[in-house]
Amino acid sequence: MLNKAILMGRLTADPELRRTQSGTSVTSFALAVGRSFQKPGEQQTDFIDIVAWGKTAEFVSKWFAKGQLVAVSGRIQVRNWEDKAGQKRRSFEVVADEAHFAEPKREGGQPRDGLPVSFDSGASSGNEFAVLEGDDSDLPF
Repeated sequence: MLNKAILMGRLTADPELRRTQSGTSVTSFALAVGRSFQKPGEQQTDFIDIVAWGKTAEFVSKWFAKGQLVAVSGRIQVRNWEDKAGQKRRSFEVVADEAHFAEPKREGGQPRDGLPVSFDSGASSGNEFAVLEGDDSDLPF
């Protein structure tokens, strides 16, 4: 069986980091994702709820901001719950395993908390990012 979602879209609001009672990091956010099968002259957008946990949540809340184009991969999760009126409800969301920048770095390259750009992303892939100093002419691409 396979449950894999890959999305690219713009954040509808700044992600906010929260912590569970046990101290686990979590953030929820929504992506505005345009439909690729739209009719000419017509634009349709889906707003997809995303939740990220642990290091991925910390990375997203630190580096992503409203309006930014990002790519997320993870799995679709369905939650059943009851509202205040006792009505049964169902929610669909993507649990993000990975989150990536999908557009060039913003002017200044500062995260939302103002720290310099040199960090361990905390994404599940364990990649480390750092600012490259000096001349780019030695790069092979």
